[in-house]
Amino acid sequence: MTRRYYAPDLPPSGGLVPLSDEEASHAARVMRAKVGDVITLFDGCGHESESTIVSIDKRKCAVEAAAAVAIDREPKCRTHLGIALPKPERCKEMIERLTELGVRRVTPLVCQRTQRPPTDSLLTKLRRIVIESSKQCERNVLMKIDTPTSMEAFLAEPHTGVRWIAHPDGRPIQSLAAEIDAATSATALVGPEGGFSDEEVHSAIESGYEQVGLGTRIYRVETAACVMATHLAR
Repeated sequence: MTRRYYAPDLPPSGGLVPLSDEEASHAARVMRAKVGDVITLFDGCGHESESTIVSIDKRKCAVEAAAAVAIDREPKCRTHLGIALPKPERCKEMIERLTELGVRRVTPLVCQRTQRPPTDSLLTKLRRIVIESSKQCERNVLMKIDTPTSMEAFLAEPHTGVRWIAHPDGRPIQSLAAEIDAATSATALVGPEGGFSDEEVHSAIESGYEQVGLGTRIYRVETAACVMATHLAR
């Protein structure tokens, strides 16, 4: 059971912290927390604090926080994934896994074969999943989920480090261990069901992306994204 709660306004020197309504409800109704319980607060920016509950009811929870401490549990490689998101139910599980794997940022891509861009409602739910997954896996930095962008706009952005596009017949990812070990940042693209169009692959290669194959089988979007993230989670 998690005893971690998200407090974005965690005071650096400690002090009284009111939990958000959602976090207070989780503490009271789900965790059955009580006055005097020791919990951990984290701010989503890399800090946490060992804290003590000083008051709690069904809707409110106040916590006395100790001084915040920077604790780094992030992978060495800062990974940014551009993903043509799968259907909502599969997408939710994918976001859980990518959070656990330490992905720093996800940009939902709108590609030529994207059937339906993600709604604002879905993005709100996915960002809440990031918080819940971070509580469970003891990650102190929240994975960022951007607003959707077109493939063309994404390729026009400056990206440093290794740049890959997942596509069949590319260089096997298993052969890239040395480059992954040396990388401090990586940007990788995962296409929609049906894959990237030839035009999109060509544009990515012209923008400096290398075509990378993930194996002999064709994966669903969420599997491909997790395979990519797993190789980079070092």
